[in-house]
Amino acid sequence: MGTLMPATPTQTLYVTVRRDELRQLKDERDQLRQQVAQLNLLLEKNRSTGNP
Repeated sequence: MGTLMPATPTQTLYVTVRRDELRQLKDERDQLRQQVAQLNLLLEKNRSTGNP
């Protein structure tokens, strides 16, 4: 068995994000969500028609 190590306290990381960077990240998130939704629809369509 391995050596047990004492638990270290949780550390908090603070970051600074500019408004334009935040807007860009939100836009990318929205695009990815839309893409996932489209892929899920295609997957369901293929499953319902019996395509592998």
